[in-house]
Amino acid sequence: MFDVTRYAIAAQSIIDAGRFLYGQGWSPATSSNYSARIDDEHIAVTVSGRHKGQLVAGDVMVVDLDGNAVQSNARSSAETRLHTVLYQTFPEVGAVLHTHSVKATVLSRLLPAGKPLTLQGYELQKAFSGIDTHEAELTVPVFDNTQDIAALAQQTGDWFRQHPDQPGYLIRGHGLYTWGRTMSDCLRHVEAFEFLFECELETMRVRR
Repeated sequence: MFDVTRYAIAAQSIIDAGRFLYGQGWSPATSSNYSARIDDEHIAVTVSGRHKGQLVAGDVMVVDLDGNAVQSNARSSAETRLHTVLYQTFPEVGAVLHTHSVKATVLSRLLPAGKPLTLQGYELQKAFSGIDTHEAELTVPVFDNTQDIAALAQQTGDWFRQHPDQPGYLIRGHGLYTWGRTMSDCLRHVEAFEFLFECELETMRVRR
């Protein structure tokens, strides 16, 4: 069982995040999926196919850390396992956000296959925990898109167990995954990534 009050708090944080992210144009229509930790064994996660700018309490369900629905007949996002592997890998993580912005999608397609996005020299890198100087190097891995979510969850989990200090990743032609101790931390990461992605794209354009 899970604590209903903690579920309600987690669900509201997801609803509020959805309105903000949709308003920024980073989660159009029914794209994206969000989650928040309830306890060591459960998370609240968006129900599949719901408009992220119009979420209500019934659009957020509970799953265990294997992605199985708890006390619900609803179906969570097909990508739920990409969330749960992060909660399993990082016990301190309290929220995970997956967005589908234009900048994240386009930039992920422009990066060479097998190469991560490497960010350095930006003051806003300090928006991420553990980075206290623009001279630090922030590596954002880019995983190829696939419909085999179990395999992708295994791949991402393996990568982040070896690189525990990285705050996010891209899926090629798909979007961004990022996480934080709280939903506020996670939203800060999304905003910072979006700024940095725009800077990278603008730099590519100017250098042509």
